[in-house]
Amino acid sequence: MHNLRVTDLFCGTALAARIEAAEAGLISAATLGARRRGAAGLALPVAGGYGCFAEDGSPMNKVVGLGFGGVPDDWDDVERRLLAHGPVSVELSSLANPAVVALLADRGYRLAGFENVLGRELPADGSAPDVEVRPADEAEVGAWVDVVVDGFAHPDGEGVPSHEDFPRDVVDRAMRDVVAAGAAPYVALRDGEVAGGGSMRMAEGIAQLTGAATAPRHRRRGVQSALLAARLRDAADAGCDVAVVTTAPGSTSQKNVQRSGFHLLYTRAVLTR
Repeated sequence: MHNLRVTDLFCGTALAARIEAAEAGLISAATLGARRRGAAGLALPVAGGYGCFAEDGSPMNKVVGLGFGGVPDDWDDVERRLLAHGPVSVELSSLANPAVVALLADRGYRLAGFENVLGRELPADGSAPDVEVRPADEAEVGAWVDVVVDGFAHPDGEGVPSHEDFPRDVVDRAMRDVVAAGAAPYVALRDGEVAGGGSMRMAEGIAQLTGAATAPRHRRRGVQSALLAARLRDAADAGCDVAVVTTAPGSTSQKNVQRSGFHLLYTRAVLTR
């Protein structure tokens, strides 16, 4: 267990490297999960990160974790193999090595958007009294996928418009690939009905909150707060000391997690070629 208090946090390169390594592990593992079900599932190690292509249109199709393991000397090969499947997208932390930024700029990458990485210390408490949250059992995975896909298909409308848009069937498969990568699915119930869902993956003391959504008709009933509280308690019980979540800038999701004690750690720039 790491002795780190997010309330006292200065998010320097050491913490950012730890978070980005967990993110690279998640995306590469989910991409390999896609391969096991028959998709392309290409995961290429590159300078401490991974260049991934799961299948056409997948949210896993990106380069993650760059900037903390030196400047890639095999970028030409990785880029060539990824470009064979379509445009290349790189998610790069604002705390990454500036030499990597220069490399991408010299090769014609353009800025497509941003996402925020927020974190907090564990343990945490709090819940919504009329919302039950628990890990989804095998029979509930289908309902969990349905509510998360439905929630993602109806964004809250606040903040900066997303630079991404994925077909429902692709999101469905990607969520299952995330579970195959070790994320645990959670369901939130109101009056016996599945009202929302989320997931969490734990790696090296970091709890990654890997997406959550609420069915439109159950919004503003404390579902997101309850999903957060349950996952944070489970992460603390498992020995994690830091929880992280990625949100769109200025979104309702960012507002919700900040109310639950999360702090902005850094921003990722999304660069494309």
